[in-house]
Amino acid sequence: MGSDDKSGYPSDGEGPCRQVTLDSFLIDAYSVTNARFGDFVKDTGYATEAERYGWSFVFHSFVPRIVAKSVTHSPLETPWWWVVPMANWRHPEGPGSNINKRKNHPVVHVSWNDAVAYSNWAGKRLPTESEWEYSARGGLIQKKYPWGDDLCVGRKHFCNIWQGDFPNHNTQQDGYVGTAPVKSFKPNQYGLYNMVGNVWEWCSDWFSSDHSTEDINENPKGPSRGTNKSMRGGSYLCHESYCNRYRVAARSSNTPDSSTGNLGFRCVKGNNGKIY
Repeated sequence: MGSDDKSGYPSDGEGPCRQVTLDSFLIDAYSVTNARFGDFVKDTGYATEAERYGWSFVFHSFVPRIVAKSVTHSPLETPWWWVVPMANWRHPEGPGSNINKRKNHPVVHVSWNDAVAYSNWAGKRLPTESEWEYSARGGLIQKKYPWGDDLCVGRKHFCNIWQGDFPNHNTQQDGYVGTAPVKSFKPNQYGLYNMVGNVWEWCSDWFSSDHSTEDINENPKGPSRGTNKSMRGGSYLCHESYCNRYRVAARSSNTPDSSTGNLGFRCVKGNNGKIY
């Protein structure tokens, strides 16, 4: 698990490379879709945190002109993220947008808390980081990507990330400008789709970049406390010039109540279906 590759982000805690042991578990073949999340909401009446807060982060070029007039805030460090009123999983780009033609796309604008609520309803849970990384590697040892070390082979793309000049122009050479259907691209050797690219995926662990205090290498679950939850896999907005985090060892994090237009999740079950 992890990587000592110097081309990564040492401050993210990608290394050191270390060996862990995991019990058997089941993992979803792809991210939770809009359709499946809709089933959950219909059954429970659940309202996501973005719906309750009344806004979420949307990538600037996706915001319709009429909606852009109501946008007044964006983070200084990442000005391409706009605070869009009424943006949520049903309306990914804000008022006037919908998911009618995206039922088989990954649900986005879901917080870690939202993902846990869905997982509990589905009789599952979020993966630990170690479970996620084991799954993403697909049986390959210390390769950069779920398919090997080369991002493209013969100009063929294997994931949905940004091509072109970030954040101004996406050439869409992989075929997509935003989210892609969850079964896009060839699965890895474990039959899992889009383990990198498309949308970031929440993990159960609290995030820490320091692994020096870890003394458990069997079914590790991360720190016992923290402020941010771990995210894995990168997204359709990742580009080598800014966010080269679509590698299997790459990591990031966000607060448990945060939501964005490129953040989703998939679920797991413990060995023999045990939920813990």
